[in-house]
Amino acid sequence: MQEGYRKGKIESNIQIASNIYELKISLPYTCDSLGEPGQFYMLRGWGAMDPFLPRPISICDISHGIITFLYEVRGRGTHIISKLGPGDELEVLGPLGKGFNLDLEGSIALVSGGIGIAPMIYLAKRLDAIKDFYCGFRKEAYYIDKLKDHVNSIFISTEEGSIGHKGFITDLLKPEKYKGVIACGPIPMMKKVVEMCKHEGVPTYISMENRMACGIGACLGCTIQTSSGMKRVCKEGPVFSGEEVVFSD
Repeated sequence: MQEGYRKGKIESNIQIASNIYELKISLPYTCDSLGEPGQFYMLRGWGAMDPFLPRPISICDISHGIITFLYEVRGRGTHIISKLGPGDELEVLGPLGKGFNLDLEGSIALVSGGIGIAPMIYLAKRLDAIKDFYCGFRKEAYYIDKLKDHVNSIFISTEEGSIGHKGFITDLLKPEKYKGVIACGPIPMMKKVVEMCKHEGVPTYISMENRMACGIGACLGCTIQTSSGMKRVCKEGPVFSGEEVVFSD
C-alpha cells in the first residue's frame, strides 16, 4: 500500500445507470473530517503495478460515517472497481483538494453535465443559499431523487429528449437570475456556462477534472492554464473561479 493510503471497506457498489455506479465505503479510522463538498479521494482496488495510477473520484455524499461516490466506468481502473462488492477493500487517500465555497448567499444555480452531478449532491445538501439545479445527461437521468429535498427547482435535459428538455442543459440556464453559478461536467459545457455568465456579470465556480497521478500536488501531472499561471487541479483545485480558467479552443 502506498504511503498515506489506508484501507476502506466497501458497504455497497451498485450500478444505477449505463456504466454509472454508486459506491459506498466506510473508513475504519477516525479523522477530523471525511471531506467537504468538492473534495475528492484517490481510490485503488488493485495491486501496485496494473494499472499503475489510482483513480480520483469526487465525494458525492457523506452520511453517518459512510462516503458515497458516483463514478463512470471508463477504463481498466474503474472497471476493476465496478467488480468489487460488499466486504471488499479499497486503498483510499483523502480527502484531497479545495472544495466549494459554502458561504455563498442569494439565489445560486448548480449546473451539472453527466457524471458531473456527483459532487453537486453533497454541495446541494450543505449550501444554505437558495438553489436551482440544472442537470444534463446524454440519455439516462440518474440520482435526481437525491436532490428534491435540497433545492428549489430542478431542470433536466437529455441530448435525445428521453426526459426533460431535448438538447443541452445550457439551453435552459438563465444566468441573469442568479447571484452565482456553480458548474461541474464536460469541459465544453463548463466553458459555455462561464461565457454565458461573463456576459451577464455573474460570478462562476467550476470543478475541473484532469488525469492525476499523486493527488497531492507533487507530480504536476494535472496542471491547467489559468490567468495567473499554471495551477494544479488536485491542489489549488479542483474548484476554481470560472473567470480564471483558460479554456483551450
